[in-house]
Amino acid sequence: MRLLLQRVTRAAVEVEGHRVGEIGQGLLALVGFGQTDGPELPESRIWSAMLAKVLDLRVFPDDADKCNLSLRDTRGGLLVVSQFTLYAETRRGRRPSFSNAAPPEVAHPLYDRLTSELSRACPGPFAQGIFGAEMLLDFVNWGPVTLLLDSSDYV
Repeated sequence: MRLLLQRVTRAAVEVEGHRVGEIGQGLLALVGFGQTDGPELPESRIWSAMLAKVLDLRVFPDDADKCNLSLRDTRGGLLVVSQFTLYAETRRGRRPSFSNAAPPEVAHPLYDRLTSELSRACPGPFAQGIFGAEMLLDFVNWGPVTLLLDSSDYV
């Protein structure tokens, strides 16, 4: 699993001309699942560690303008969007290969579980995109702050 977190002042997702989710200040989380991710992933300590990182990474400024506050501390919003292209292979040629991404029949239930758990744990507004849909994202990256969390780093 890979999560690309972006600290935002606002973020929204649109599908077929309809806004399906939006947040104010918080995190935009793009999430992808890889070939090694399977139905057992949500029961692993890696899953728990990654979810905790989303909620507890100190990426928001305190009164002294130091990044000492987390999403939990600020009660910020969270927008989660599926993004299989996080597993793009670009070493050869000019066309990315996505063969490292989990197939939709594996990734979709994982995405549903992830959004379910994060929606319950999120301290502020929660929104999500639609798995497999063509989506338009509108967001302002604040900082900019962008962090990549990769489950292979938590093995």
